[in-house]
This record gives sequence, structure tokens and C-alpha cells, in this order.
Amino acid sequence: MATQEPSGAPSALTSSALAAIRRTSAVDTVRARISLAVDLGLLAPGERLPNVQATAAALGVGEITVRRALSTLEREGVVQRRPGRTGGTFIAERPRRRTVAQVAAYREDSERVHRLIDERIVLEAGFAHLAAERLGRPGLDRLDECVREMDAAGSWAEFHASDKRFHLALAEGAGLPSALGMYERITGELYAYFLPYPLDYLRGSNAQHKAIRAALAAQDATSAAALLRDHVAELHHSMYVGFADTAERGEDG
Repeated sequence: MATQEPSGAPSALTSSALAAIRRTSAVDTVRARISLAVDLGLLAPGERLPNVQATAAALGVGEITVRRALSTLEREGVVQRRPGRTGGTFIAERPRRRTVAQVAAYREDSERVHRLIDERIVLEAGFAHLAAERLGRPGLDRLDECVREMDAAGSWAEFHASDKRFHLALAEGAGLPSALGMYERITGELYAYFLPYPLDYLRGSNAQHKAIRAALAAQDATSAAALLRDHVAELHHSMYVGFADTAERGEDG
């Protein structure tokens, strides 16, 4: 019989209905994520966005949702769409900023995002420790495949998809199915807050994946857990919440 969590003890698994993002439509969350990435300088003027299919997969929404969001962002002056074989959707050369009111939901959920990151740190560090002892050659091969895909990724959307597979493969390698469901719920909640990031920055983070993989192959449980802990803990600074805090301090100064 499942143990009931004491009332008044919020967690990522029980309080999601209270999150501001849950009160925002799917179309508006896409608008907010792209607009916020522009506001924070993560998407540059003139940068081409991935195609609708890739964007939808990366943001965890349907293709119709992405199309509707992009149409609205175009009217709002955040993106421009160009026809033809070399066309697509681009960040406007002079994008309008702070035009999407729903961005406020992401700022309101800042504390919740930090909590989700901490919960992910606890689980993934533990998974890495166990995986160092239990992950065999097939598991290491899966990690290698993901690393190669991230090195070759042509967009933030492609990188994000391979990054998710890398971390899931590592979690599965721990051989602890009872904890895997909890991990998938936490990361599912957290992925809803990820924004597009510069591809050069993302590829740089792949060096950390390679170091984690090397520690696992060496069956160095202590190093693998520490590297994974530090890798995930960096989200406190590299996710939008960290960038937003820095930007706000700059504005106050």
C-alpha cells in the first residue's frame, strides 16, 4: 500500500496543479518560451528556428500548437516567417521584447523549478552510483550513441532530444525500476521549463556527458555520482531561472 504524503508537504509530484505554468495554455507556453529565450539573449536576431516537427518534439507539444504559437509571435513582432526552400521561421532582426504576458508564469514558478532541479540531482547522482556497478556494454553503447548525436546536432531541438535519451539511458542503467517512474515524472515536469539555448553552449555541455560516461566505464561510482551531481546542479544557473536572476540584478543596478 502506498504511503500517503503528509498534508502541507509540497513536492514536484503532488503540487503540479498549483504551478503557474499549469494555468497557461499550450499555445501560450510555446509563445512564452520562445519570447523569454529572446529576452534573455538565448535566441539571437535573425536566428532560424528548427522546423515545426522538431520544435514540437523538443517542447513537448503538438505541431498544431507550435504553428499557432508562431503565427501569434509573428503578429507580435518576435519572429518572421519566410517562404521558399530557404525559408522558415526566424527570430526577427529587431524582435519586440517583453511582449508575451504569459512569460510571468515562468518567473512565478522559479522556486518550483529550483526544487525540481534539486530532486533531479538526488535521483541522478544515485542512479550514476549504481550504474557504475551495473551498466554493461550495451548501456555504454547507448550513451556513446547519444553523445555522438549531441556532437552532430544541427539545432537545439535535436540536441535536447539526444540529451533526454542520454539521461534516461543512464537512469535505466541503474537497474532500479521502482525509482525510474519517479525520475520520469520529475524530469517531465522540469522539461516543461526548458528554453531554446545557443547550440555552441549546448555542445560545450556535452563534454560533461563524456566525462560521466568515462567514469561509468571505469566503474568509478564515486566520480560518476559527483560528475552527474555537478552536471545537473548547473541547471540552477544555466536554466532560465539563473539567466533571469542575472538579468534582473543587472537591471536593478
